[in-house]
Amino acid sequence: MQARRSAVIFAWLLIAPAVLYIAVIVAFPLVQTFVLSFTDASLKKVTNWVGWVNYEKIFNETFAGVIIRTFIWTFFSVAIKMIIGTFGATMLNAAVPGRALFRVLTMPPWIVPMAIGIFMWGWMYNGQFGMISGMLQRADLVDGPVAFLAHGSTAFWATIFTDVWIGVPMVTLYMLAAMQAIPQDLYEAAWTDGAGRFYRFRRITMPLILPAMITMSMLSLISTFNSFDIIWILTQGGPNGETTTMIIDTYRTAIGSKKYGEGAARAVLICIFLSIFCFAYFRVTSRLSQEHAR
Repeated sequence: MQARRSAVIFAWLLIAPAVLYIAVIVAFPLVQTFVLSFTDASLKKVTNWVGWVNYEKIFNETFAGVIIRTFIWTFFSVAIKMIIGTFGATMLNAAVPGRALFRVLTMPPWIVPMAIGIFMWGWMYNGQFGMISGMLQRADLVDGPVAFLAHGSTAFWATIFTDVWIGVPMVTLYMLAAMQAIPQDLYEAAWTDGAGRFYRFRRITMPLILPAMITMSMLSLISTFNSFDIIWILTQGGPNGETTTMIIDTYRTAIGSKKYGEGAARAVLICIFLSIFCFAYFRVTSRLSQEHAR
């Protein structure tokens, strides 16, 4: 009994730093934010308890549009990143000349500091001296300068394209690592049986990298859903709120308008959505593990 008790105490001592870190860095701010969401906290000295008022304010037609826009922005960004990243990993994994050089060329969007890369895209989107507008005019595809960030529809897709440019390298390298972990014996056996390249990809590669694709999709979804830098640097949520997502709206409310209570309610809602995503991810991965065990 004494030896068992010592082992339990030793185990708790080993995990104590991690528990302390989670309690101080993660749990405490979450609890504080949740409590703050039920108050009218602002710059005024007196803070009053207002109950569900802040949550009632965010469930209106305007914020509903922000939620829908956030999901659309996240869906297209993650989907395009996964498609391009998986295709790029397939190309890098193939035995083609210059493969090492191609792998190096996938890194710059990931290596360049995010803010610098976003500013670079902001200059490229400029209608007067931006490279993209200039190329379109020289190709006679447009009649005049195109200010991509000045119009809602083009600004929305411009922010998505920038996020894709930044996120594709991580997806590519992750999927490449998953593909290289597949035993080559499976491909050799399929090739011996006369299976074509597309058949081998569909029947061997895709099923075996599916867990990695789900994991990468979830990581990318969480990162994209919380993406702030790209939209804020390029458009600050404009024009006319066409690129305003939940995280941008939360920042504007809490920091811009100094309505900390309302901003905390929006932050709690974001945490709820992310928790749902994580729960769905664990359910899917658990089911895949059970099927694999069978």
